[in-house]
Amino acid sequence: MGFIKEFKEFAMRGNVIDLAVGVIVGASFGKIVTALVDDVIMPPIGYILGGIDFANKKIVLQAAIEAKKIPEIAIKYGSFINTVIQFVIIAFCVFLLIKFINTLQRKMGEETAKTELSKDQKLLTEIRDLLKKSNS
Repeated sequence: MGFIKEFKEFAMRGNVIDLAVGVIVGASFGKIVTALVDDVIMPPIGYILGGIDFANKKIVLQAAIEAKKIPEIAIKYGSFINTVIQFVIIAFCVFLLIKFINTLQRKMGEETAKTELSKDQKLLTEIRDLLKKSNS
């Protein structure tokens, strides 16, 4: 029973749950980007380039032999191009997210710096308070 309890404590830690949520959201985001690239971005690019469908572009090294059940051997460079575009989109989105988080952290840091007194300011405040007491 101790093993199951220990595993339950491990699985219910905040970090594990946060990681699981991040993986699920990341997988969903990956599907969205794949659909964006395959269905929205690549068709116009293919049209501009003369009706090229990148998803089916390949260099056939050996054609399939149906009688011997030998599959086609090919370098699918079109799929690679789609994947590179997906990577660039995801990298750009992550860049924007990090930029936004850094901006928020800078603003929070500035607000904290405004509310906290420096050592010199604290010392001057103490001196002022002591002078007020001695004059009273």
